Amino acid sequence: LGCALVAVGSPVVPLGSAVTASCTIWSNLCRGLEQGKVRITWMLDNEPMAGSQHQGPGGMEVSNLTLPQFNRTQAKLWCWVEWNGTKQRIGVAEIRAGYPPAKPFNLSCVLNLSDYGLTCQWEQGADSHLPTSVVLKCAGSRAQVVTGCTPQGGRSCCTVPRRLLQLYQQMEIWVSATNALGTAESERLYIDPMDVAKLDPPALQSIQSIPFQTDCVALAWEVAQSNAHMELQCELRYRAPEDPAWALVTGIVGQAGATQCCGFLFGVRYHFQMRCRRSSARGYWSEWSLGRNYTTHEKAPSGKLDAWWSTRPAGAGGQLEVQLRWKAPRQREANGRVLGYRVTLSPRRKGRDPPTVCNTTHTRCNFSAPVGTRRVYLSAYNAAGESAATEVVLLESKGQALAGLQAVPQGEHSLWVRWEAPPAPVAAYVLEWQRVSSEPSHCSACWQMEHDGAATTALIQDGIEPFQRYNISVYPFYKDAIGVPVHTAAYSKQKAPSYAPKLHLKSISKSDAELCWDPVPVEMQNGFITSYTIFWANSTAEVASAAVNPSLSSFVIRALKPSTLYKVHIMASTAAGGTNGTSLTLVTMVLDDIEIQFLFLTLGLIFVLLILLLICFQKNGRVKQQFWPSVPDPANSSLGKWVPAELQQEPLQVPGAREPGLAAISTVTVLERAAGKQPSTWGKEPATE
Repeated sequence: LGCALVAVGSPVVPLGSAVTASCTIWSNLCRGLEQGKVRITWMLDNEPMAGSQHQGPGGMEVSNLTLPQFNRTQAKLWCWVEWNGTKQRIGVAEIRAGYPPAKPFNLSCVLNLSDYGLTCQWEQGADSHLPTSVVLKCAGSRAQVVTGCTPQGGRSCCTVPRRLLQLYQQMEIWVSATNALGTAESERLYIDPMDVAKLDPPALQSIQSIPFQTDCVALAWEVAQSNAHMELQCELRYRAPEDPAWALVTGIVGQAGATQCCGFLFGVRYHFQMRCRRSSARGYWSEWSLGRNYTTHEKAPSGKLDAWWSTRPAGAGGQLEVQLRWKAPRQREANGRVLGYRVTLSPRRKGRDPPTVCNTTHTRCNFSAPVGTRRVYLSAYNAAGESAATEVVLLESKGQALAGLQAVPQGEHSLWVRWEAPPAPVAAYVLEWQRVSSEPSHCSACWQMEHDGAATTALIQDGIEPFQRYNISVYPFYKDAIGVPVHTAAYSKQKAPSYAPKLHLKSISKSDAELCWDPVPVEMQNGFITSYTIFWANSTAEVASAAVNPSLSSFVIRALKPSTLYKVHIMASTAAGGTNGTSLTLVTMVLDDIEIQFLFLTLGLIFVLLILLLICFQKNGRVKQQFWPSVPDPANSSLGKWVPAELQQEPLQVPGAREPGLAAISTVTVLERAAGKQPSTWGKEPATE
């Protein structure tokens, strides 16, 4: 209705500063508010704010609001009034907050020779949270400041057209950033646009070897048409595929169109690139040219070959079996691609080639030689020729051994070997290593020679893998013999074993259990086994453990409870961790073997006794006769019925019934057995008194 006005001190304020606002209502102009008290309230976006209201002249109602700290980058401040029981919005003011623009920095410019536009870029700095206008300004020698260009889409770069530039004259260039809180300008950049021109790269035309200077090549190039009128300074870079970095040749005059470079290896494929800039050295380098490959010509290999051997008698026939190994020559000595190697028993002389015992493309050879052979001759050849022969003296292994040897990890794929030098002077050392595995294997390339006889350390890298065990041997080379080797074992990196052994129950009693296991294969150990740990627990969760020496493969658990179920497992450990095996369940016995034997013996005896008793009952008469023999009844004997004649004539004296007392014996008669007569029974007359 146009009866209210909201005013703020400033619609744009620094972030965190105070904001003041007022809301004025003319009641006589607002229909419905003529009568009654007008109540004014505030809302900052959706958040209510408390203001102070007072009455002004002419029925004017005024509410003032102060926000002590405005921490929003953008917000709307609403003025509300109550009308007919509802709140109505009658005015609004939009407030923005931020910072003055940050100072642009890192201003740089490049002149593009294709359209001679000057492209400049910079970094804007921190966000101001406010709409900011950014322009690139420039001034020529006449001090006329013009807007060179305006970046689009919030980018920090733009291009000044050619019509605003003064070439070959110094210009002043800077960036200006402006918002409602201020203006910031970058440092001035004073340049001649031609000094920052980025040239087009040259084009390499040809590369050729110079026959008379065998390590040199001649290069020819052509500069870009846009740069033809300039004095140029160029650089050449090249490298072989295995080189870690580029080799750089500087100080090449661009207008010359040709140059010579030396120091190249023979028979090596190189990649060449070139770039140029103005000779004033104040401009930018061009991009590197398209690359060009060239392989230098070869020549015969040079240098000596490192060789290592072993010998043994071949049995009957007076022959010696020789296993000869050698290292391929380094690239600097190969002088090209080596096609093969030749081994002879005598040196090559003019006009006569000795018999070849081995001609191979490999770096090893097995051959037979007459017993007593002490020297063989080894050479390498390529398409350009053959190297001078390396004399290999087959020394005997009878020299003094090293005083000590150890190997420690240097990385996942290398081992650092240290040894104690023997008292006798040493000419060189040979280090040999083999990976330990369950199946026999042999690495013919796993050796190296250290030519420094004073050395006590060496780094071995070929074929070294983590979590694998290697046996390392070091042989000292003396003037007339090879020392007895000293051995050690090492890992480049360790971890917990791949798996733990499987437990087997060998024997068990009521209190003891003997366990056994097969050792973990060396390929799966992943390190040196430091210990085996046996864990056992019963149903009441009583857990016990014992550490076992890694050299053992059995263990006896003692002090177990009779007739109890136990769960047992084994853990194999290295210095880097341990691995648990599967669980084995066992139940202890109720009795020991001796107790069981005694029980069975007792039961057996009882059984035998029961059998005997059964037999006794079945044969009762015979048993009774044996233990209780039958005694004859004297009354039924023949003696009892027979009375001799003498006794018949004697009157029998019997004591009277009325005269009790002891009977008097008047006569004792002794009977004798008649000769040849066997009486059925016999007896003696009882004596009475």
